[in-house]
Amino acid sequence: MIRDIKDDVKKVLYSEEQLAKRVKEMAEEISKDYAGKDLLVVGILKGSVLFTSDLIKNITIPCEIDFMAVSSYGNSAQTSGVVRILKDLDSDIENKHVLIVEDIVDTGTTLSYLLEYLKARKAASIEIVALLDKEARRTSNVSAKYKGFDVPDEFIVGYGIDYAEKYRNLPFIGALKEEIYNK
Repeated sequence: MIRDIKDDVKKVLYSEEQLAKRVKEMAEEISKDYAGKDLLVVGILKGSVLFTSDLIKNITIPCEIDFMAVSSYGNSAQTSGVVRILKDLDSDIENKHVLIVEDIVDTGTTLSYLLEYLKARKAASIEIVALLDKEARRTSNVSAKYKGFDVPDEFIVGYGIDYAEKYRNLPFIGALKEEIYNK
């Protein structure tokens, strides 16, 4: 018998329908706020790919899209505190309004580093849109201007968010069973 990855999830926190509704609402707000501005949407790989894709499909104003890969986790479940840029932007951000798309704001270490890194490039503005906010684990003074949902201090997977590169393909946001990540 083939094991279904959904069996590794102890509970669904946000359904596919809830995600679609909230992403559409955030895209409408972003479209209003950035109307008439030179918007560059920057998805943070790999976790934000599904969120970025759905978000930009619902943004109704012209925008450019680029991606960065940034990591402070490596292959473990705990942040190392050392941030590495694995893929930089292809776009010049000078005088553009940059919107960083993040899957989840956890400790804030990665985003705090990224904000400082991008500020030196003379963007007109830099803001964050995060699908999920896990404020209980925040160690950096960073917050998202646009926020989808709050999540508890549990191991979150699905809709692009992984554990050991797996579970990204779940269509919902769920909390992973402890026995999966505490082996």
